[in-house]
Amino acid sequence: MAGVHEQEHFRRFFAFDEDSESEDISLDELEEELEEHKDYDVLITILKNGEKQRGLATLVEGNLGHIEESLIEDYIEDNDSLALLHEQIHECDIILSQIGSILSGFQVHIGSISSEIRSLQVKSLDISVQLKNRKLVETKLAGFVEEIIAPPGLVDILVNGEVNDGYARSLEILSKKLKFVQVNPLINASKALKDINQELERLRQKALSKVSSHIIEIFFAMRKPGTNIQILQQNLLQKHRYLVLFLKEHGSGTYGDLCASYVDTMNKVLSTYFRLYVEALERMKLDIGVSSEYVIDIITRGREHLRDHRFMFSLGERANILKEIEQPGLVPQISQVNSRKYPYEVIFRSLQKLLMDTASSEYLFIEAFFGEESLFYQVFEGPFAVIDQHLDLTLSNCHDAVCLMLMICITRKHQLVMSNRRLPCLENYFDKAVMYLWPRFKVVFDMYLQSLHQCDAKTLWIDGTHPHHIVRCYVEFTASLVQLNAECGDGQLDMNLERLRSAIDGLLVRLSQNFTTPKLQHLFVLNNYDMAISVLKEAGDEAKNLQRYFEEKLESNMMAFVDDLLTEHFSDLLRFVRSHVSEDLLFYTERSNIAELEPVVKNFAMKWRGALEVMHNEVVTSCSNLLSGMAILKAAMAQLLNDYNRLSECVKKIPGGSALNRHLVSITSISYEIRKYSRAL
Repeated sequence: MAGVHEQEHFRRFFAFDEDSESEDISLDELEEELEEHKDYDVLITILKNGEKQRGLATLVEGNLGHIEESLIEDYIEDNDSLALLHEQIHECDIILSQIGSILSGFQVHIGSISSEIRSLQVKSLDISVQLKNRKLVETKLAGFVEEIIAPPGLVDILVNGEVNDGYARSLEILSKKLKFVQVNPLINASKALKDINQELERLRQKALSKVSSHIIEIFFAMRKPGTNIQILQQNLLQKHRYLVLFLKEHGSGTYGDLCASYVDTMNKVLSTYFRLYVEALERMKLDIGVSSEYVIDIITRGREHLRDHRFMFSLGERANILKEIEQPGLVPQISQVNSRKYPYEVIFRSLQKLLMDTASSEYLFIEAFFGEESLFYQVFEGPFAVIDQHLDLTLSNCHDAVCLMLMICITRKHQLVMSNRRLPCLENYFDKAVMYLWPRFKVVFDMYLQSLHQCDAKTLWIDGTHPHHIVRCYVEFTASLVQLNAECGDGQLDMNLERLRSAIDGLLVRLSQNFTTPKLQHLFVLNNYDMAISVLKEAGDEAKNLQRYFEEKLESNMMAFVDDLLTEHFSDLLRFVRSHVSEDLLFYTERSNIAELEPVVKNFAMKWRGALEVMHNEVVTSCSNLLSGMAILKAAMAQLLNDYNRLSECVKKIPGGSALNRHLVSITSISYEIRKYSRAL
């Protein structure tokens, strides 16, 4: 069909009438037409073939005519069908027109339905909001009703039930209802609440009365003798912790009465308990220093009497109490069976140990059960008063300074114990105890010092150069205080220790003045200093400074004693050498002659062996410490050897000194003799 149309198209353009040759043909648009149809295959063929196409165009023209005729015949044959098609198309137009009318009406109906749907949606939203609001109101109203009403079961338990765990759970329910009523002011204005409020108030009053009565019954049970209070606190009261909370929240007056009842009960119980314990402890106390004249009386009555009371000055095994600071206290029944007596520091530690344990338990219970720390101090007003009264009476008659210092150390260590327990309940008590003990200690300490200053040296003097028993007691006392000061001191004792050391020095000087010769005086002081050093060594590193002080004093007095010893046996030798020859032998202070030297040399040669033996025996018998005696003898013999060597050099240098050579003792002989005594020592 495409080829037919294409041929028809070219036929119209290239058809020639019979008279066409005679007519003028316009070629104006020919180039445009050719340009427009330059891509057609027929045109391209015509242009290529030139004149041959004219005949072909004629042939095409003829073919087209036959085709046209054929088409007209086909149309005539299909005429009926086309008429029928026309009718059908007309009927379809009618039907479509009716359908359009129906659709228009349906569209209008749908529009009305859409507006109805929108109206229904608005109504649905309004109904949904109303439903939500009504549900919210219903929920709040139901909660309100649930909170304010008191079910019969709850009322029966609170009024007639036994106070136990179930009763505590019912109290929680009642507490929630009471709190609900109190929180919102709008609820208080509701008419419904006015109807139920009286019933809730009756339940509250009944619950307060019942709970208070039950707990107070337990408090009264604590007052029975022999009752284990801690078991009642842990097994009964701790289980009813919520009951007290209910009273605290909903019955402040009843809660206050309950607290007052507990304070009164425990105050009386603990006061009685501590009073009985203190009385039992006092029967086990070993009396030490019970009067102000006791210290001086011990000193003046002599060594034998002092020996029975020596522990008053010496720490000794009394220091073990600081290692047993957390051990259980004394049990009076056991100690009374054994008939044992204890220094007061043992009594004091036991009393404070009981106080710490009781206070710790009570403080933890009060904090957990009541939540009121102030109640603890009200409860312990009685026990504190019992202890204070006991300490006032005891310490005013105590003149044992070691005991007082031990009590200070015990209190310091007990403070650490309570600090480790993280319980602050006894801080004020410990501070008060320390503040009371220090002044009392200083009073007693000054009494000791006064006894040293006031004692009569002539009355106390014992004929002999060995360490004096009074000096030993005070050195041991000093060592004890030094140890305790290092253990628990805070610098308050340092100045007093200096005063005590000066007093000991002064006493030694006064006692030494009873001896007739300087040598015996120095020997007496030496022995006492040596004894002091030995005692301070046993005290450990804490007494190092004081020990060095006495060592310096010992060394200075040792040289004086050596000089006295040599002067007694070799006075002419020492007098000559020290007046004529320098220590380094480099020059002579005075010119000497053989007449002066001869008696000195001969006298020494005659008696030196015997003098050495006498010196040895005297030192061995007079010195209380063998090691110190050996040191003194060595120093004396070394000094003697040095002085005699100076004498020998002097003999060699004076005119005619060789005549005395046969009387000179060789240095080797003297050295041998000295070594012999050294080995013997």
